[in-house]
Amino acid sequence: MTPNLRLPKILELLRRDGAARVEDLATRLDVTAQTIRRDLAELADAGAVERVHGGAVLRGGGVNLAYAQRRALAAEAKAAIARACAADIAPDCTLFLNIGTTTEAVAQELAGHGSLRIFTNNTNIAAQLAMSAEVVLTGGQLRASDGGLVGPLAVQAVQALRPDLAVIGCSGIETDGELMDFDLAEVAVSQAIIARARQVWVVADATKMHRSAPARIGTLAQVARLYTDAPLAPELAALCRQWGTRVITAPADSPPAP
Repeated sequence: MTPNLRLPKILELLRRDGAARVEDLATRLDVTAQTIRRDLAELADAGAVERVHGGAVLRGGGVNLAYAQRRALAAEAKAAIARACAADIAPDCTLFLNIGTTTEAVAQELAGHGSLRIFTNNTNIAAQLAMSAEVVLTGGQLRASDGGLVGPLAVQAVQALRPDLAVIGCSGIETDGELMDFDLAEVAVSQAIIARARQVWVVADATKMHRSAPARIGTLAQVARLYTDAPLAPELAALCRQWGTRVITAPADSPPAP
């Protein structure tokens, strides 16, 4: 099992049990204890788990990781997802990108990608694309922690738009396909985006699957495509087929397009 698949599995087991021992994880995942210690160190560096003697415990699910920690977690997976998503975006469409580390990765892949018109409530994305696309910021209250624009002004601005496509991220996806997040102000903007875009794509790496978060954005039933880096659990995959939500899997070791 590759690290890209092991890390989400370790998080899944920790969410279920709250804690795990190195030896138990090594046996369950059929790798050495040394490999598990490296995996736990990576997850701890990203702020997802806390190391304890002989294993690790899951950090509380009611508060999100710091933005820099979220950027570091599953960075290779996010890059692969971003490449796959950007390659499918028409070069002349109007596009909304919301707050998030994976949507920022998509923005990096879109530099020089045709004559795009970008709407966003993410000042980091605006800075990335300002020289290569027409960029429109929503306005709203600037959140210094992640460069997001939120609040009533941001929601009002989104409600006046009608983009061809919205590419959005989320903090978690439940087993029933519900899209979850930690911040109610951010959720309100994301809900407005889903309501106004002609089509919605979600970008979410495997660490987001079955991750607990307190606020509901919507459901994958409202989404045309889900870009991720590992196969979905069978029950969620079946729901996506039922809803007509196309799932595009781009493993972290996927090579860049020529």
